[in-house]
Amino acid sequence: MNDEFYIGWEDRMPPGLARSRRGVVVFLGVFIVFAALLLAMAQRMIGAAVFEYGARKQFTGIFRAWPYPHLLVPRPAGLWLPDAYSTYLLVAPWKYGLPSETLTKFDGKFVSLRGTLIYRDAQTMVEVAPMDIALDAGKTTRQPLPASTALGNWTLTGEIVDSKCFLGVMNPGELTPHRACATLCIRGGIPPIFLVRQRQGPPLYLLLVSRDGRPVNQQVLDFVAEPLEITGDVERRDGLLILRADPATYRRLP
Repeated sequence: MNDEFYIGWEDRMPPGLARSRRGVVVFLGVFIVFAALLLAMAQRMIGAAVFEYGARKQFTGIFRAWPYPHLLVPRPAGLWLPDAYSTYLLVAPWKYGLPSETLTKFDGKFVSLRGTLIYRDAQTMVEVAPMDIALDAGKTTRQPLPASTALGNWTLTGEIVDSKCFLGVMNPGELTPHRACATLCIRGGIPPIFLVRQRQGPPLYLLLVSRDGRPVNQQVLDFVAEPLEITGDVERRDGLLILRADPATYRRLP
């Protein structure tokens, strides 16, 4: 018999056994790479969300306090766009929103501020400290402020997310793993957004307010990061989609 066998203390394995072992190692290497690629492709894409941490920029525009603080920045004259203003939601550093009640003195007036940009898709936000917002008395505009447009009564299914984390500060800032963080952010005043993932077309981002248009941060805490159905009146104001509904009518989905 000429069968090869390997003695462990020998320096080299017999040629036939060595060839077969190399084949097994190559096969396993290819299999592992292929399996890793399949696993990566099977994962849901996180999405392109950006927080320009450490890069503070200057913004000038019209401050709007309600339903949640935001800034209307006039777009260049002569540039054909459906809206005359770019809209930036405004939030404070860390897990806090800007206090609308203490900033009403700026409502409808030009302000300048320095803050950090946060964005995802066509949604934009600026993180700014209240002390960094100041009146800009020298600024005026001839462009009329956007009118509110009623879009009707809608029934939508989606998930409540905290806008700051989802738009860029955390990635991914959604679903059950992010519930604890999202709840803290919304409790701290970050605007709650109802995220609706459409089968065709981009996702919808709707700011949640009560039937009378007031913030609902404290009322929605028990619903964060759960599949929900909400029926309410939708309007477009200042470039933002707003969903008016009583949180008591929100319906959990199985």
